[in-house]
Amino acid sequence: MNKLFQNACNRIEQPTPPIWIMRQAGRYHSHYQDLKQKYTFEELCKQPELAAEVARGPVADFDYDLAILFSDILFVLEGLGLELEFNPGPKFNTKIDKHNYQEYWDWEAAIDFMSFQSDAIKATREVLPNNKSLIGFVGGPWSVLQYGLSPDSHIDFKKYFLKEVIFPLLKENIKLQLDAGAEKVMIMDSGLQTIGRTFLREEYTHMLDDMVSPNVGYYCRGLPTDICGLVLDKDWGGVGIDSVISMEHATQNLNRGFIQGNFDENFMLLPEDRFKRKLNEFLDQMEGMDRTGWVCGLGHGINKNTPEIRVHQFIEAVRTRFS
Repeated sequence: MNKLFQNACNRIEQPTPPIWIMRQAGRYHSHYQDLKQKYTFEELCKQPELAAEVARGPVADFDYDLAILFSDILFVLEGLGLELEFNPGPKFNTKIDKHNYQEYWDWEAAIDFMSFQSDAIKATREVLPNNKSLIGFVGGPWSVLQYGLSPDSHIDFKKYFLKEVIFPLLKENIKLQLDAGAEKVMIMDSGLQTIGRTFLREEYTHMLDDMVSPNVGYYCRGLPTDICGLVLDKDWGGVGIDSVISMEHATQNLNRGFIQGNFDENFMLLPEDRFKRKLNEFLDQMEGMDRTGWVCGLGHGINKNTPEIRVHQFIEAVRTRFS
């Protein structure tokens, strides 16, 4: 386990933050690209030794403090029976609707299908140094639902399928990853821009209460601060902060678990002088705050076109400033 991450989770004050980045094992990284020339995305995710090697690579090359399970949020829908292929992005041959939903109802069978994630976590832990942490992730309930259901589904049917299938499925998927050795599991709810505000306020936030745990973190994307606060201000083990949310606001209002974020991932694509100027501005801002619980990262996943040198520069600048 990484001591810096452990301190952040326990809200122990420290000068240097741990660092991890969403999608840190991915297309920007030559290590991943080399593997992708030999194997399909599905093979990299579902063969435990390959998944472990993909997750290990960025930790070895960039010295991140955490490794992240290499997988995808949509495999749970494949476990329910939907035919899924990546070409290159995810594609389903069928969508769930009110006429066929009983064919895609067996979430317990879907959990049996997800056993490759358990094996991948165990294999990843074996190849990581002892001073590195390992976390898992699942998709947010609403985000997963949007991929699997027919877009013209009525909101009442969406609520029904959420409660009866998606929530119990994701809760068990989280348990599967924790039981396998993940220290925390992040819920990545990146698709909330499509959710109705009334439903979000009055129902969805209360549905999430059943998933709250000290071992579970939560990330949502692209929501205004007041709306975002409805889902972040719970007893999560940690939260991820989009770059549209003020870190100052987050550190002042969230005092439980870690706070991960939130340098704008688009700044990593800038020419070096402009990138360094934006990064210094961000670090200046962080230097003036209470950084207890901070896990340094980007606002969202790293862009596939990010030069590897930017990642090295980012990590070096953070650790130099806060050593």
